[in-house]
Amino acid sequence: MTDTTPITRHLRITGRVQGVGYRWNMAQQANAMGLSGWVRNRQDGSVEAVVCGPVEAVQALIGWAQRGPMGARVDGVAVTQEQPFDGSPGFDQRETL
Repeated sequence: MTDTTPITRHLRITGRVQGVGYRWNMAQQANAMGLSGWVRNRQDGSVEAVVCGPVEAVQALIGWAQRGPMGARVDGVAVTQEQPFDGSPGFDQRETL
């Protein structure tokens, strides 16, 4: 696998990650990196995302997710391999699930 081979990862972020602009900031970061996927709040207070793109860019976004935006407190980021993302290009915010 090369650094340009696309990978897809599912992220589940826990901590104080709702009400602090986490989704908006993640979407901004992901779009700036040219990644595809989506992010949404979960009713349990976590944030969930699916991220697809080159290995290096996905890893960089995972690194950002571990810090989050100012005002967030990230307690953990669970990362799992996901089936290839077949959605539209770009990174979207979705409604709470």
